[in-house]
Amino acid sequence: MKAILLNPNRDHSLLRKHPWIFSGAIDGVSGDPQAGETVEVFSADDEWLGRGAFSPQSQIVVRMWTFDEECTVNSDFFHNRIRDAILARKARLQRAGCTAARLVHGEGDGLPGVIVDRYNDVLVVQLHTAGAEFWRKEIVEALKTECPECSIYERSDVATRTLEGLEERTGPLAGQEPPEALSAQWSGLTFAVDVRKGQKTGAYLDQADTIPKVGALARGATVLDAFCNTGAFTMACLKHGAASVTSVDSSEEALARLSQNTATNGLDVSRNEVVCADLFTLLRKFRDSRRTFDLIILDPPKFADSKGHVERACRAYKDINLLAFKLLNPGGKLATFSCSGSVSPELFQKVVADAAVDSGRFARMVDRYTQAADHPVSLAFPEGFYLKGMLCEVRS
Repeated sequence: MKAILLNPNRDHSLLRKHPWIFSGAIDGVSGDPQAGETVEVFSADDEWLGRGAFSPQSQIVVRMWTFDEECTVNSDFFHNRIRDAILARKARLQRAGCTAARLVHGEGDGLPGVIVDRYNDVLVVQLHTAGAEFWRKEIVEALKTECPECSIYERSDVATRTLEGLEERTGPLAGQEPPEALSAQWSGLTFAVDVRKGQKTGAYLDQADTIPKVGALARGATVLDAFCNTGAFTMACLKHGAASVTSVDSSEEALARLSQNTATNGLDVSRNEVVCADLFTLLRKFRDSRRTFDLIILDPPKFADSKGHVERACRAYKDINLLAFKLLNPGGKLATFSCSGSVSPELFQKVVADAAVDSGRFARMVDRYTQAADHPVSLAFPEGFYLKGMLCEVRS
């Protein structure tokens, strides 16, 4: 039997159904399991706790598949989990103007290391971990069965694979290779998506529920869309009648895609100023020139990849939020986000509050945002709650 024995008093998180076991919790390994193989997990008192995927090169040595002793980890297991995940998104994909969604969201769907996004009739798969890689064939076969109309493309070009001792992999898994850019819809907008080379699986879908909410705030407003990427918030603001939108990103490629997207959606590009610049530098230039806005959107990339980077990330979050508060007109609004999972919602709120104080502005929080509903969070795995946002309003 391939098994893991835990050290004394290291089973508390597993008893609460947390899916990760770190190396420091392990007393011994028996049966010579190979990377990705399923192991039985036992407490120091020899109590069976669950079954998980073994990953000897990672700090997270086991990721749990099941806590049910009657549940066998086999092809049926993956088919059932994937079928249930897809059924949970069925209503979302039946909404008008929505042809893209996350179908499988790792631990949130009981499948650690497995990500599947759908863009029209293309499924994009990421296999992050040794366990997901071990069951690659079964995962792909389940997707082919549940979505026979779709081609499948792999984007396992993520840094986490290196930590798992895996090489990066990309390429078609089933059906035809997707075009350089395909068209998909979400948030009431149409996007050109490059699933072969674009960010993540081709686009960011986790803001899909928030984009129209923030866009609705923009009617008649002067807007700064910072870290705009390919322009989702920009387009929503233009669609809802913003007086002007200044879109800033440091990637010329992303801004070219933004221009393509705004044209595709028939939006008035004369109200859109597109700027390729370092945002930290540009915000200071706006401050020095006394330029102001009615609505500012701060949606930066991940500043903290791990707990060791949290302090540095918080300094960066405070810097950009402090500058943003200074650039707001009285009564103006700041929609600010963090996608750093290591930065808790409480810490992020404190950082933004400190930025408001140091900016000399009186601000209040009037709304909260989180990742879209197709990115669910297991209550036993709070680390899955990575995207947090606040809508702040300055009074003076």
